[in-house]
Amino acid sequence: MIGGRRPIQGRKPADRRVRVERPHSAYFRYSGPGQLVAKPAASTPRTGLDRTVQRWKAWLLGRPLASEEEIGERLPKKLALPIFSSDAISSSAYATDEILRVLVLAGSAALFISIDVAIAIAVLLTVVSLSYRQVCRAYPSGGGAYVVARENLSQTAGLIAAAALFIDYMMTVAVSTASAVSQAYSVWPQLYDIRIEIAIVSIALITVANLRGLREAGNIFAMPTYLFVGMALLMIGLGLSHIIGGTVPQLPDPAEVIKPPQTLEPLVGITGLILLLRAFAGGAVALTGVEAIANGVPAFKPPESKNAGNTMTMMAILLGILFVGITFVGNRFGIQPTTEAGPTAIAQVSSSVFGAGSPLFVLFQISTALILFLAVNTSFNAFPRLAAILAEDGFMPRQFSLRGDRLAFSWGIVVLAVVAALLLVAFQGDVHLLIPLYSVGVFVCFTLSQVGMVRHWISSKESGWQWRMVVNGLGAVLTFVVLIVVASIKFAAGAYLVIILIPTLVMLMMFIQRQYQASAKALAVRPDFVVRPPAREERAIVTVPTINRAVVRAVNVARSIADDVIAVYISDNPEASRELRERWERQIPGVQLVIVESPYRALAGPLMAYLDVLDRAWPPDKPEPVTFVVVPEYVALHWWERILYNQSSRRLRAVLLGRPHTVVVDVPYRRDDPDRFHYDNEPHADPGGPEPASSEPPANES
Repeated sequence: MIGGRRPIQGRKPADRRVRVERPHSAYFRYSGPGQLVAKPAASTPRTGLDRTVQRWKAWLLGRPLASEEEIGERLPKKLALPIFSSDAISSSAYATDEILRVLVLAGSAALFISIDVAIAIAVLLTVVSLSYRQVCRAYPSGGGAYVVARENLSQTAGLIAAAALFIDYMMTVAVSTASAVSQAYSVWPQLYDIRIEIAIVSIALITVANLRGLREAGNIFAMPTYLFVGMALLMIGLGLSHIIGGTVPQLPDPAEVIKPPQTLEPLVGITGLILLLRAFAGGAVALTGVEAIANGVPAFKPPESKNAGNTMTMMAILLGILFVGITFVGNRFGIQPTTEAGPTAIAQVSSSVFGAGSPLFVLFQISTALILFLAVNTSFNAFPRLAAILAEDGFMPRQFSLRGDRLAFSWGIVVLAVVAALLLVAFQGDVHLLIPLYSVGVFVCFTLSQVGMVRHWISSKESGWQWRMVVNGLGAVLTFVVLIVVASIKFAAGAYLVIILIPTLVMLMMFIQRQYQASAKALAVRPDFVVRPPAREERAIVTVPTINRAVVRAVNVARSIADDVIAVYISDNPEASRELRERWERQIPGVQLVIVESPYRALAGPLMAYLDVLDRAWPPDKPEPVTFVVVPEYVALHWWERILYNQSSRRLRAVLLGRPHTVVVDVPYRRDDPDRFHYDNEPHADPGGPEPASSEPPANES
């Protein structure tokens, strides 16, 4: 039994007991033979600074969660809807604007066709949502288009889908944030000049909310989403009552309205078809975010697939009603597209229905801005999960698969926030400059996932596979046609960047996988290999800056590693070298000291050259020995001391870590260590008492 015995005095004189204590009990619990599970106390910081940082971190993000608490972080449908659907639902706030901006090229009369374009997009939404409901059912582990394409098409197709999704999620954050700011300055125009600052602050706040964990984010974001949905349905209902009752108010022309061009484009023939396709491609941004639920199926409470599918259906119904309803009411109210600084289409509808400046109008605009701000949360949940899956497959750095204190994929969350903020700065927060980069990646994912699902149903032949295959096949055809339309029409406006970025990201992910495969191959141990004591000889090289307690400890560590121990002192001062040799031979006998004079005052170069000389001098018929370079290191007690010490040791480690058959051994020494060495056969002798005054620097400084 591991433990100690501690006598305990009872209340009476003769009442003495012995308590058997296990020293591990405060930090670990047994889960099996030779297996311990760490308790929270085992992760408690040891220094005052680290404890302060932990307290602030706990205040900002919440207490750390254990892995077994992950099931409690899963989402019921009422919280999953605002988290995973806010992106798709919020796109109804700007999709109508993108349709109108194209149709106005054919004159004000052509704006009435916007309802037909919106209905066509709603039909496409129905097919895509039904298709992705099948993805939720077939792949409950999540991953969406990446996993579907990887399993049913090829690994390359999966990586193309993943790259397209990455671009989509980054653009979602940038576009939704920029659109939210535009809703705000539709009410308060003075905010236009600080739109970038507002956008970056909002991204930072949402990043913190997501680092606090999935359930916390759901609790924060649920109310604004449901407020927007309720207010939008109320606006559509009141707008329809005005239309039915013939009391449609007369809208004043906004000062920033986009006037039709002098030469109008006809709505007939090839030119008219192209114009309608351009309007369709612009409004197709309403479908962005539909795939997020399929990517995050594991975040739902059991039964995961069923709950995710039901949430997908509810999201599609709400989005269809809001998008078509807002477009229809705006169509009948005669709203017009405006410049970037003018009121949005949805703002014009709400001011007509609720009355400009009324409390309901202000509340609706606030709810619209909030859901657009919070729409980025869809990406903040889907992007890190996809990055984690790719990291587990070896196509992303492994850090992306690690969960933070709150069981969130912290690396993915932070990287997404940084990239989106850079996009907003680069495009000056202009929604219409960002939109062309947006929808191409979305429809690449849609098409690959639907084709993959067709292959899945053909190979699995599950119950009802025929009609499921038809649904996915129809979805594949429609999304592929839309992909061609969007890519060709928006190519010159910026879509070419996405077409370049997708293969670039694919090649980068393949490069990462090759690096991991190469390192795994180099580190692999055959299953039949039995590890035996080392057959190669070993030697230890101790770097010496002076004679002090840290060096004495390093020499003793080197003696425990190898029989062949050499101390190396590199100096540019011959007088100091002579003094050190005299003292060394007197105080540390039995350990060879080699002095390397460095007239050019270099440290790492002469040491590396000396190690090379030792290697060349080794008999060629014998395997080269393992060289342990033992580096004494003084450990500063306070953070402000760390900039004063150990700069030389850091340089040596950086140079030596890549050297063949060389092992770097750090030997730390703290000033408050109860330093006792087995010296001169005395079990508790101190190495010479206090250090004499010296102008020489501490360990590892030269």
